[in-house]
Amino acid sequence: MAGAAAAASFWSDETLDAAVQNVNKNSNPSQLKITDLRCATISRAPMTDTIIRIDTNQGIYGLGEVRDGASARYALFLKSRILGENPCNIDKIFRKIKQFGADSRQAGGVCAVEMALWDLAGKVYNVPIYQMLGGKFRDKIRCYADTTESDDPKIYGQRLKARKEQGFTWLKMDLGIDLLNGQEGMVTHAASVQGDGGNSALGQGGRTMHMLTGMEITPRGIDKMAEFVSTVREYVGYDIPLSSDHFGHIGVNSCIRLGKALEKYNLAWLEDMIPWQYPDLLKEIKQQVNIPLLTGEDIYLKENFIKLASMHAVDILHPDLATSGGILETHKIGDAIEEHGVAMAMHFAGSPVSCMANVHCAAATNNFLVLENHSVDVPWWSDLAEGLPKPIVEKGFITVPDKPGLGLTLNEETVKQHLAPGTQFFAPTDEWNVDRSNDRLWSMSRGDPKLWA
Repeated sequence: MAGAAAAASFWSDETLDAAVQNVNKNSNPSQLKITDLRCATISRAPMTDTIIRIDTNQGIYGLGEVRDGASARYALFLKSRILGENPCNIDKIFRKIKQFGADSRQAGGVCAVEMALWDLAGKVYNVPIYQMLGGKFRDKIRCYADTTESDDPKIYGQRLKARKEQGFTWLKMDLGIDLLNGQEGMVTHAASVQGDGGNSALGQGGRTMHMLTGMEITPRGIDKMAEFVSTVREYVGYDIPLSSDHFGHIGVNSCIRLGKALEKYNLAWLEDMIPWQYPDLLKEIKQQVNIPLLTGEDIYLKENFIKLASMHAVDILHPDLATSGGILETHKIGDAIEEHGVAMAMHFAGSPVSCMANVHCAAATNNFLVLENHSVDVPWWSDLAEGLPKPIVEKGFITVPDKPGLGLTLNEETVKQHLAPGTQFFAPTDEWNVDRSNDRLWSMSRGDPKLWA
């Protein structure tokens, strides 16, 4: 009684009112429970974007997104493992389900759930996600946009110049050996034979990794690709970063020779020249080519990012938040690789839901460079969301939202107009409510832990 009286005299009515003014009074965080998980898949040809919605017993929901092209089943499989959990315990739930992710699209479900949990927690505590990560370093997020390719360097240069005129301050182009198709003496590769998947140089229908194909660019081919970049630079100039990607399944020696030929065009990075799983070979290329090397869009969890950074195998790492483990894991990746002097760009191709997850993470990460966007030419993309500026990407930048959680709601009418064929808008998923197995990752002794409580 005396304590209550002391508290009442210590805190004024105005102070007490101010302390609770931002609390979401429709929610009781300690009693919050997950009750459902549903999906809505958008067709954005040639890709699909699956948005998930996690519902709770208090009417608050969170939105997340499965990585472009990945199956909704990656998220639905996790439903039975998160029902009944308090969604505000984000790290606890992530540690429970992260074993069900793997490199590339297989991590899509885990990351989608993690995004939705952050959206929920932000709504419950009435703060934007970046604030829960420690605050923001920037108010706007720099973007680069994919640009429709052309085999004619003048047309490609014009298209990239148009991006610059739109306000983009970072450009990226695809620069693959497909530019050399049908031109004699450009690429050395074994002829196709029956049963090799249609191309013996790639094998298994194109699934053989770059260094194992025997495909090499000739000096003529390298000169041709260098001329292509030279022409593009004439259109966009040298005052703007220009990155390059999608070189093809060529070996390490070809990567080095091509990289050396491109040095004078001052490219911002060479992306995924060989698969990230070969850090020693990436480092070999890096040591001989004076252009920044980048990789990372298919890596799941922070450990392999840290390995690549600590080895100085690349100059920039490029997580896709919908693959790398979600918002907090990607923030951890940025902080960890900064300790090794490595910057972080971010790969992204999806709806505004995943976009905003990236935006909050980028805002809160010091060594962030630039965020990808694959939809600036899709006229209805920004209309999928409400509560954000239109267009979402304005003159090459996205404004960091200050609203709770991700800072958006869905425009249901627009989403329904663009649902993938054969799918429904957040249809019931009761068949996924019970899917249990022994998921523990270590052996238990015969003694019952309850006896020792």
